[in-house]
Parts: sequence; structure tokens; C-alpha cells
Amino acid sequence: MKRITLLLSVLIVVVFGKSQNPVSTFINNDLHKNANISLLVKDLQSGKTLYSHRPNHATIPASTMKLVTTATALEMFGADYQFKTTLEIDGTISPDSILNGNLIIYGSGDPTLGSAKLGNIYFLEEWLSAVKKAGIKQINGDIIADASAYDTEGINPKWLWEDMGNYYAAGAYGISYKDNTFELELKSGAMGTTPEIVRITPNIPELTFKNHLKSTTIRYDSAYFYGAPFQNERYIYGAIPANRPSFKIKGDIPRPGLVLARDFAWKLKSNGVTILGNATDEFVVSTAERRVIYTHFSPKLSEIIKEINITSNNHYAEHLFRHLALQQGKQASSTEAVQRINAFWKSKGLPTEELFMYDGSGLSPVNAVSANFFVNLLSYMDKSKNAAVFRASLAVSGKSGTLRNFLKGTSLDGKIQAKSGTISRVRAYSGYINAHGKQLAFAVIVNNPNSTSTSETRKKIEMFLINSAK
Repeated sequence: MKRITLLLSVLIVVVFGKSQNPVSTFINNDLHKNANISLLVKDLQSGKTLYSHRPNHATIPASTMKLVTTATALEMFGADYQFKTTLEIDGTISPDSILNGNLIIYGSGDPTLGSAKLGNIYFLEEWLSAVKKAGIKQINGDIIADASAYDTEGINPKWLWEDMGNYYAAGAYGISYKDNTFELELKSGAMGTTPEIVRITPNIPELTFKNHLKSTTIRYDSAYFYGAPFQNERYIYGAIPANRPSFKIKGDIPRPGLVLARDFAWKLKSNGVTILGNATDEFVVSTAERRVIYTHFSPKLSEIIKEINITSNNHYAEHLFRHLALQQGKQASSTEAVQRINAFWKSKGLPTEELFMYDGSGLSPVNAVSANFFVNLLSYMDKSKNAAVFRASLAVSGKSGTLRNFLKGTSLDGKIQAKSGTISRVRAYSGYINAHGKQLAFAVIVNNPNSTSTSETRKKIEMFLINSAK
């Protein structure tokens, strides 16, 4: 009898223990029974794996891919690194202040020029002062935006057609301007009618629209654009609220360098500088001799990666990603960026065979990364001299950025620093847990849950992390 009682007690403990296992609870439910999941939780102090499920399986990471981009840049360039944009001349300045040549804006992929997120939006005032300080009152040439530092790919070839042309998928070029985003103001009428286009900001006179929008009963923006880089035609589909005198939607600027060259030319002309040539852009590496008359610096990398990771800024991430491939005399490309990133982390001992990276933002559904790679990356960065800067770039649960509502009001409110990721049928989180005297690194990636909404998966992930941190 005692033996039976003891056996029953052991069985109860085993069954109860299994039912309380956070991984088992997370995996074995109707929502996740057919999902592709990779997860890993590791103690940073001991290096011990606490929880795992298919940790080496590469799964679609969505925006958690930004962790790879920002960590690589931080390690390769340092926290104080700044993008440079130079004003250059390819001719001589005569004694009577005439530049016999072109004034060139040479970019290196700075995503903050004129950005609404970071930097000085009035930077053209500084550029005007630099031209005047150089003694130039007339330019017998063109204002050229030289975007040749990056190749002409613009939009990553692994992105979906449905994303191209939209502001969140703006192209990455050697010269970026105003977040490479235009704002289209519309006026909507009765339900079922086509909204009227009022104006575009900034002014892009050659850009035309095929307007297939409808005014409906919705109360939000469901409009979207179709359009390719360098092409001056955009198709607009979807709907906006009816009977609105003013409603604004956003899309990507097809040639941001050209818009910058025009704005700079206007600034110069309106302040007394005569320009005999045109405002234009170019993408071919020049061999002409030039002289730098001014260097514009971006905010420091530590600030840029905060914007990338906390708000999940695709535009900044893609420019930083390509910048990793920048070499003297050679155009940066996404292919070269991937090669350099893989080589860097392989040299640090990370399992790059579990990293399939095609862009810097995670927008591509072709990307795939394992939870194991992410946790190895986080563990490496935890020991890096850049550890504090990297952690400061991450959103805080229940407090900031894309995590402001994640775990809010729970025991892990304010206790997690992480990056989230969401695209169609994907939900992912990766970062650090600082709770109950523990320092943990984690990655949870869920692909194809049995739901059209990933919000249910978010709740499951929240509960898993709460239980994992106990």
C-alpha cells in the first residue's frame, strides 16, 4: 500500500511538473499546435539553458532582425560613429566669387538628413552658410546630389510587391532626405466616391498618381501605394474616411536625392546665389577631382540605433545595413552587407549557419534566424564594451516604443529590454529579462499560429516570459 501511495505521489509530481513547464504550456495549445516555433531562454550569469524548443531552427524573425543590424554596426563602427555628407566642388572659384564648376552633395547613406525623427531639420541653413563662407556667389554649373555611395537597387529585391511604394518600405539610397517620405493630402466626399488629391509635400512635380481610393465608413487610414524606385507613377488603393476636408497619407519618394538638390538650389537662389545650371542627381561613381568645402555629420550611432530598435524604424535600419558594406571606391549593396555581417559574426564564434539574412529591417519574409543565434548575439553584446549602449537602444516592456503595451501591469512591466517583430503570420520577441535577481537572454519566434491575428500569440508569449522569469 505504501509502495502504491509513493508511486501515485511520484506520478502526481511528474504530471504536475509537466503541466507547469512554461514551454509545454506555450507549445501544446490549439493556437500553436501547427506553428513553427523557435525559442530559447538562457541565464546570462551561468550560461545555463533554462528553456528551449527547437532553438536551432531558423524561423522568420520580422523586425527582430534589426538586432543583428544594430549590434553589427555598433561593434564595427562604435557608439560615437557619425554618417558624413559632404559639399564638394569640381571646379575653381574665381576672384569675383564665381564657381566655374558644379556644387556636389556627396552622401554616404545618412538616413537623418531632414528627418522628422532625428537631426537638424534646418540643416540647409548651415549648408547655405558654408557656401557663402567658401566665397561662392554664382555657380556656373549644376547642383548635383551624388548618391553613388550605394548601388541603385533602392528597394530590397526580397521585399514584397505590396510593400513597395509605401512609407514603411522607403528605398535606401546614398542620399536620403526627409525620411524618403512624401505626404499626400486628400479631400474625401460622400461614401463610394474617389477622394480628391489636394497637394503633395515635399513638392515633386513629376510624380503622378493613379487614384483608385474610395471614401467609406472606416475611421482610419487603409490606403496604400504601389510603385517602384526611380519611377514617377504611383497607384493608390484602399480606403479613407468619407467627408473629410483634409486627410493625409504617406508614401515613399522615388528619387530623394533629386528632391534634396532642388531644395538646396532653391535655398541658395532665395539667398542671393545665382545658379546657371540645374538641380539633378547621379548614381555613377565619379573620378573627377573634387574639393570638400563642408562636412555635415549625422547624430551619433548610439542615437540612431535607439530610433531603429525602440520605434522599429525600417528606413534607418536599411540605410545602416547597406552602410556596413561601404568601401572606398566601391558601391555598397545589400549582398555585400550580408557577406560582411556573416563574416563578422562567424569570426566571433556565432552560429551563422542559423542566420539567413537578406535585409536590415526584417521586412522581407525570406529572412530566417534561429532563437539560438539571437541568444548568442545577446550574450555576446552583454559582454561587449558597447553593452550599455546596446541595451539603451532597446524598448522597455510596458514603458516605451513597440513594447509600451507589452507586459504592461504584469510582474515584468519595466523588466524587459527587447526588440519586437511583427509581419503577416509572424510574432517575435528577443532581448533581456532583468527580474527576480536574474539576468536572462531570450528569443521567442512564432511563425504561422492558428489565428489570423498575432495578438493572441502575443498574450501567449507574455505568459511564457512571466513563467520563465519566476
